Amino acid sequence: MVTAFGKNMKTLRLREGMDREEFGKRIGYSASTVASFEQGRRIPSSGTIDRADEVLDAGGLLSVWKEQVERAQYPVFFQGMATLEKDAIELVMYDTLVVNGLLQTEKYMRALLGMRRPPLDQETIEQRVIARLARQDIFDRRPVPLLSFVMDESVLRRRHGGEDTLRGQLEELLLIGRKRNVEIQVMRRYCEESAGVDGPFTVLTRKDAKKFVYAEAQGTSALQTDPEQTALAAARYGIIRSQALSSRESMEFIEGLLGEL
Repeated sequence: MVTAFGKNMKTLRLREGMDREEFGKRIGYSASTVASFEQGRRIPSSGTIDRADEVLDAGGLLSVWKEQVERAQYPVFFQGMATLEKDAIELVMYDTLVVNGLLQTEKYMRALLGMRRPPLDQETIEQRVIARLARQDIFDRRPVPLLSFVMDESVLRRRHGGEDTLRGQLEELLLIGRKRNVEIQVMRRYCEESAGVDGPFTVLTRKDAKKFVYAEAQGTSALQTDPEQTALAAARYGIIRSQALSSRESMEFIEGLLGEL
């Protein structure tokens, strides 16, 4: 699909008699990046697609691809969840291994993506970073969704990417935690009981009140829609929240971790 879009863009560019360098200048990219777009090796943002449509006088022939191209930015196993996020009125998330993608700094993202085995090529890493950063627009959406994050203490102590990367990530958590529609909580490692022993998961509520449960591991994912299972997951998350530090206590705890670095 991305390759087909790229071929379509190239055809329209040639129709207008533009070389890659000229076209690139007009949409804000180098000729080599234009080549990557046209060959399907790099995925343009929605704004870039609209700009290309305008520059090439395509009359919407490129813009009509936006939704499909945007979905292709994500790993196949996450594409369904990425679509659901756009209509969410509430997202509650429990994480045990890494900071949730919606909270990650760009530096932390790059550190994680660079650790993948087998290694990801550089263009794939760039696509994943751009897509993940775009998802963070959810914090400024109107109307604002309700967002709740609980993460294990160990997540905040792992120095993925080094001390400076962790410091920046903890600072980002403190900033996001101040938003009125966001609650961040920490599950302390000394907690003797945890309803989250089965691992990380997300419960998403859509505008029509339908709930979904999402979980992923080792490059695979599961999206649960059964009403009984989604209700149980939401209830389980409520228990996890009650076992974690409060939002205020969690912010103080994160400040303390920063002081240790």
